[in-house]
Amino acid sequence: MKNILITGAAGFLGSHLCDRFINEGYKVIGMDNFITGDKRNLEHLESNVNFEFIEHDVTEYIKVDKNLDYILHFASPASPIDYLKIPIQTLKVGSLGTHNLLGLAKAKKARLLIASTSEVYGDPLVHPQTEDYYGNVNTIGPRGVYDEAKRFQESITMAYHRFHGVETRIVRIFNTYGPRMRLNDGRVIPAFMGQALRGEDLTVFGDGSQTRSFCYIDDQVEGIYRLLLSDYVYPVNIGNPHEISISDFAEEIIKLTNTTQKVIYKDLPVDDPLQRQPDITLAKKLLNWEPKVEREEGMVKTFEYFKSLSNEDLFKRDHRDFSKHIKP
Repeated sequence: MKNILITGAAGFLGSHLCDRFINEGYKVIGMDNFITGDKRNLEHLESNVNFEFIEHDVTEYIKVDKNLDYILHFASPASPIDYLKIPIQTLKVGSLGTHNLLGLAKAKKARLLIASTSEVYGDPLVHPQTEDYYGNVNTIGPRGVYDEAKRFQESITMAYHRFHGVETRIVRIFNTYGPRMRLNDGRVIPAFMGQALRGEDLTVFGDGSQTRSFCYIDDQVEGIYRLLLSDYVYPVNIGNPHEISISDFAEEIIKLTNTTQKVIYKDLPVDDPLQRQPDITLAKKLLNWEPKVEREEGMVKTFEYFKSLSNEDLFKRDHRDFSKHIKP
């Protein structure tokens, strides 16, 4: 059996990746410090003999006794609410954390795949976004802590590949959704679904003309799996190219949830991208990959998950308490 280390294992994406690699016959070592991850996402794996968990902050020195064949670096805050509250931790996990994992990959002679993001394109001036577009990012804006952490992550990964010969892969993840998303993480899908379930009006920021494209979790995991096992070292977009405006999406959610709330509009946050749509030509060519799950099907599955949450979770107003992770 091959060993794979997955950081951010208790997160939305990380926990689904743990499931996939266990199902593929791997021995999975999950790592997380629970700054944004949720222990409940891994409860179903606690008794699995092919799963081991290490509670650890990857920005500190990482020690793994076992041999490693692969490493997936998915540790990072991923929602604006998170990275605006913990900006320094966000920068550190993309820089120091990635540096530590590259060193581990070098020592173990393991292949490392890093989770980059469509945010490296910023508020794009090219549409849809191709991998050779350098982006339009405000380095000193509030979202810059996440965008620049990911851009640096890509740079140091390529430096280790070129200078030390470390086997590396880079996935640029576009908006992904599905079961195990955190209800109050500030992103549009859990926000709309949570508001619908609580009987609140749906909040749209800006005039609603900004666009997003949503990729279901199973499709995203399949793309990541194929990229890890490919021979391609440069960034690859993995996302769903079917674009929708936020105002139209709000109407879709109202119809899906069979609610009667209205849509209300608030000011657009600083540097919020107006367009986001992946060009997946490269993924189709290299990986023979494209998304299979239609938005209507994926949203039904996601809504069923949110409906299964307890009232305590549904009506919880307080966001994550990050105090124990913030050093004075």
